[in-house]
Amino acid sequence: MPTLYTQSEKNIRKTYLYLFGFFIFIIALGWVISYLVGNHYILYFAILFSIVMSFGSYWWSDKLVLKMTKAIPVKKEDNPELYRVTENLSISAGIPMPRLYILNDDQPNAFATGRNPEHGVIVVTSGLLKMLERVELEGVIAHEMAHIGNRDILISTVVVVLVGVVVLVANIFFRMVFFGRIGKREGGANVFLLVGAVIFLILSPLLAQLMKLAISRNREYLADSTGALITRYPEGLARALEKISTYPGQLRTANDATAHMYISNPFRGKEKNSFVHKLFMTHPSTEDRIKKLRSNI
Repeated sequence: MPTLYTQSEKNIRKTYLYLFGFFIFIIALGWVISYLVGNHYILYFAILFSIVMSFGSYWWSDKLVLKMTKAIPVKKEDNPELYRVTENLSISAGIPMPRLYILNDDQPNAFATGRNPEHGVIVVTSGLLKMLERVELEGVIAHEMAHIGNRDILISTVVVVLVGVVVLVANIFFRMVFFGRIGKREGGANVFLLVGAVIFLILSPLLAQLMKLAISRNREYLADSTGALITRYPEGLARALEKISTYPGQLRTANDATAHMYISNPFRGKEKNSFVHKLFMTHPSTEDRIKKLRSNI
């Protein structure tokens, strides 16, 4: 029977497998562009530009996210209970005490940000503090600490770089098609290869986004497993997820750029059971997460 330890190891292996597949995907995209355009320099510039922009976002990610969500900092005297829970769990997790913020919203939710454990930030909504019991709150905080300790922000940044490269290069290619820069190679291009390459380029942003979402969902499973290891009580997080999922209202400050960061999908009332919807979910289903947690009790 799998344990929380083996589940964590399995999710780590899957994540690096996804990342390896992403690199192979970008190499293939680069080859297609090079063949059709006959110019490697545009591809190099696109990759360099995406990396520079993404690393800039990485260094300032916590400040940008906090400003976007309008979260406010919390001191120990403002909420002693939240502070004590976080302090105790940070000791158990072996990471520095993260800074705490509260987002004034009735929807129970939380997320973590910061480029490394030394700059970790945990944000919880006021609705979460009102709804959860202490043991359930511990489960949520431990989940967010797992994101910090597992360096999920770093992996997410790598994925953003890769997706950015794919989308940017595809856009450059189609602009060149529009201005008639494609198809001027000596001897021309094989028709079938040309058609296949164009189809690949059309689908590449969609495929990149699907891979990004797959990695995002995989990190949630890993954070659940690691968070349960920190508290030694998986049922606490399972109960918290049950309660969080029952709230019908949407998060007022939620947007597509930050939705994947929350412990639960901040867009409520839009859940469907269709196959297409599941492909584009930023989170695994709550039912699956609870089942995995309770299967290890």
